[in-house]
Amino acid sequence: MTIDRRRLPCITPPYILQSLLESDDAEIRRAALATLVSTAQLRGQREVRSLLAGVAAAPVSGRRTIFDCRTGIILRFATIARTEGDEAVADDSVNRAYDGFGLTRQFLKDVFERDSIDGRGMRLHGYVHRGLRYNNAFWDGSEMVFGDGDGRVFSDFTGSLDVIAHELAHGVTEFTSGWEYHDQTGALNESMSDVFGSMVKQWALKQSAADADWLIGADVFTPGIEADALRSLKAPGTAFDNELFGKDPQPAHMNDFVELPDTEEGDFGGVHINSGIPNKAFHLVATAIGGNSWDAAGHIWYEALKDSTPLTQFADFAAATHRRAGELCGAGSAEQQAVADAWDAVGVAVSVPAAARGNGNGSIASLSQQLESLTGQVQALAADVQALAGRR
Repeated sequence: MTIDRRRLPCITPPYILQSLLESDDAEIRRAALATLVSTAQLRGQREVRSLLAGVAAAPVSGRRTIFDCRTGIILRFATIARTEGDEAVADDSVNRAYDGFGLTRQFLKDVFERDSIDGRGMRLHGYVHRGLRYNNAFWDGSEMVFGDGDGRVFSDFTGSLDVIAHELAHGVTEFTSGWEYHDQTGALNESMSDVFGSMVKQWALKQSAADADWLIGADVFTPGIEADALRSLKAPGTAFDNELFGKDPQPAHMNDFVELPDTEEGDFGGVHINSGIPNKAFHLVATAIGGNSWDAAGHIWYEALKDSTPLTQFADFAAATHRRAGELCGAGSAEQQAVADAWDAVGVAVSVPAAARGNGNGSIASLSQQLESLTGQVQALAADVQALAGRR
């Protein structure tokens, strides 16, 4: 399956930028329009850049290099600002990107034994100060790019560790499942990045699932904007509600699934919107199991990601997480039950036998019934053999 590389995974949902086009503030309108136009142009360049990535220098365990675009938009004109092993520099954006890359790389290694985002030591290239008042950050298939924000609505996108981890996780997904970036598979793609973003932030802060805020992009808005974050995994649909760009449209249940056209204006079928459903499922699993989100819940999600194909749907992924929970934690375990309960709570059916979705007693009862049936068949066979012997 060929991945459409023109679909650029960005952290800022297009519906926010489109709403900003209607602002009474001319400066906000101009920044939003410039971001939308620039992002559309970048989608056309992504396929070329991804092909060039195949002939890049050999991987060296996720070696980091941060480039300064100096408000330019052509990445090849950027200059190296800090590379692996260098001391911190005077530019805070450079240092935040460098440190965020390092934390995400270490998380992947320590938690999932993964060598960089591709599993083979891929170099990590980051570009800061991209464009003038650029309200976005994105992964383009080979590197990560950060805008400084317009200073009115959005601030520097290097300011949120979960944003950095979110975008790098698009690379993990691309090199693992290759989920297509539209409709349900695209929503899973966005959700997996939110899950990784949350886990990395919680891991860095040493927060349990119960203590975490479960917000993505809590630091991307300027202090004057009434918004908690871009998204909330704990409570999809509640991250923001203001006159400037409206109310958070994310659903938390399939009953509220949003049908949108598979176009740029339609967010490619609502990938940033419907991701709230699997986001909520992960939060429910992590908090039901307890402890750290990156332990049992994180491993279940990661293994299910590895089982996925480019066309995996919500129900397919739900079934994969349930199966992996049984393999990792035991059939009928509390962890497997938590997975089944979570998907049920968001309206996604898990296609497994009813007994396998129950508790351990349900699984034992099912096994006992199978044994009784086999015993009956053996007894009937023995009786037939005796009958045949008596006829001789």
